[in-house]
Amino acid sequence: MAQVTTNRYSDKDLEEFRTLVQEKIKKAEHDLQLIKSAYMNDFDNGTDDTSPTFKAFEEGSATMSKEANSALAIRQEKFIRDLKNAIIRIENKTYGVCRVTGKLINKERLKLVPHATLSIEAKNMQ
Repeated sequence: MAQVTTNRYSDKDLEEFRTLVQEKIKKAEHDLQLIKSAYMNDFDNGTDDTSPTFKAFEEGSATMSKEANSALAIRQEKFIRDLKNAIIRIENKTYGVCRVTGKLINKERLKLVPHATLSIEAKNMQ
């Protein structure tokens, strides 16, 4: 019977990646809190006694800021979810394996994009 060799990173490598991903999660969650606190800010910059045109401009600006912050928050939440999924793949020992080619994703790529599930090869095929 032929022995099947699994194509995966060593437990030592996986632990290094776990540390990296956990640090990224911590920073991403901190950034999300900053985004949410900016979003929750009432945007009252003391424009009550200024001209109505400036006040309308200010309210329009606040609305745009709230929309931009909302979009940022959604993107940040997705990033955190992707990082948490990477932790699950580390625990399953499937982390770093391209979901298309089955080959190992380059370590340098994983250090830059720790939630990557595609190798550059597979990414280029898209």
